[in-house]
Amino acid sequence: MDQLDNIRAEALAQVAQAQSLEALEAARVATLGKKGSVSALMASLGKMSPDERKTAGAQLNAVKDQVAEAIATAKAALEAKALEEKLARERVDVTLPVRPESQGRIHPIAQVMDEMVAIFAQMGFEVAEGPDIEDDFHNFTALNIPAEHPARQMHDTFYFGEKDDGSRHLLRTHTSPVQIRTMLANKPPIRIIAPGRTYRCDSDMTHTPMFHQIEGLVIDKTTHMGHLKGTLMEFVTTFFEVDEVPVRFRPSFFPFTEPSAEVDIGCSREGGELRIGKGASWLEIGGSGMVHPNVLRACGLDPDEYQGFAFGMGVERMAMLKYGIPDLRTFFDSDLRWLKHYGFVPLDVPTLSGGLTR
Repeated sequence: MDQLDNIRAEALAQVAQAQSLEALEAARVATLGKKGSVSALMASLGKMSPDERKTAGAQLNAVKDQVAEAIATAKAALEAKALEEKLARERVDVTLPVRPESQGRIHPIAQVMDEMVAIFAQMGFEVAEGPDIEDDFHNFTALNIPAEHPARQMHDTFYFGEKDDGSRHLLRTHTSPVQIRTMLANKPPIRIIAPGRTYRCDSDMTHTPMFHQIEGLVIDKTTHMGHLKGTLMEFVTTFFEVDEVPVRFRPSFFPFTEPSAEVDIGCSREGGELRIGKGASWLEIGGSGMVHPNVLRACGLDPDEYQGFAFGMGVERMAMLKYGIPDLRTFFDSDLRWLKHYGFVPLDVPTLSGGLTR
């Protein structure tokens, strides 16, 4: 078949002359494509007699296989050549210095939270957590907060819609519900801290709708007010990394503790600069007190057998005092310049042995 020999020679010549994958594909389509020369001859086999079809079919398949093999070989060679050119063009000089990259920073809230947890963990406290969405019992009733208390009102608390039974869930206003859940689920002795997010309808220079608290709870048969004072005095001295921090306990009122006390630390404001430690001024950092008997009863504990203390403080406020951050709202502005200034080196985990801060 002179025609078949011509088609084979022409196809192999096109394949050999192809200098790119595009040209090679064009040669393949011209020969083996649906409208290609070989495909056209294959379609003509139906008009031949059985003997002619058997002979011609074998010859056509041989040419088809030969052209396909030549195309595959040429394609592999062209791809290898293209890869070599790309590698030569995109070669990396490993002797060049690395490109400068900005290093991330740990947010002061996360850093201070870790610092506080490290201190209390050294004292034997365990970290306990609970849900941000709470019910009325855990957030108010079990904490001896009466129905008419202002904290239950809409202007102080974020409520969800009413359920079929008239009750409403809410965003917890403190991490105290974690204390309730812990006492309901565990028998004393209990020694926990509860760090986490809390929510209140308030926004100004010193308040935000969402903020962070850390609370502590100790329940056993012998704990008394002296243990509470010793714990907090040790904490503030270690946290502020000052040799001596005066601590003052002022009588106060909280529904969930009795007696209750505000915790103040000594400071100096000489020259308009705040310094934690000895001085003529005082700063409030949190509240504390002995757990109210009604709270123990609500958790199934006998107040004649068990007693304990609780305390709480704002994480942002502690960060502001320790690191001189003037405005609470800047914690949540997502300003990278602010974070670069006040942030901390990643993976530099605070420990008492290695130092809380760098």
